[in-house]
Amino acid sequence: MIDDKAIEDWFCREVLPLEGSLTRFIQRNWRVADDVIDLRHDVYELAIGSARTCLPLATRPYLFTIARNHLINQAKRARIVSFDLVADLETVDRAVDIYETHRHLDSREALRQFQVGLEKLSPRVREIVKLRKIEGLNVQETADRLGIGKDAVSHQVMMGMRALADHMLGGPGKIVRQRFARSRSKGDES
Repeated sequence: MIDDKAIEDWFCREVLPLEGSLTRFIQRNWRVADDVIDLRHDVYELAIGSARTCLPLATRPYLFTIARNHLINQAKRARIVSFDLVADLETVDRAVDIYETHRHLDSREALRQFQVGLEKLSPRVREIVKLRKIEGLNVQETADRLGIGKDAVSHQVMMGMRALADHMLGGPGKIVRQRFARSRSKGDES
């Protein structure tokens, strides 16, 4: 049996972040809007009860399976059973990706973050990154279009991508210009 602290930690860390997706799933599959919050809490209660014996390895599929089964049971228990509702829930193709919306929202957020990071770059570096990474031009085409050398294009793309990666990972996203010390030959050391 799992202790209450471990279950509470698991619930806060893995279940609560899925609340929006779970609520949307219930709203899509239940006709009475006033019941959605109660049904969500029922799903939480069932998930916690089952987790007392063993914490699931994959929380998302575990939670949505509980939700699906609970909605089917609730529809079957109702005095006036909507056959359309039960049929809809039972015919949900399990191969259908119920997480598509979540991934879509994550992708939009990543794109928004990328756009903010891109705007932080200097105009020249931003233009070079757009030409190379968005428009797909090669180094020579980019250099020709901007009238600069290939080495400058390569160096500025590298700086821009490092700054974007830093921004995407929560950093300031500023370009850090590295100064390279000249390597000395062995004859210069004496």
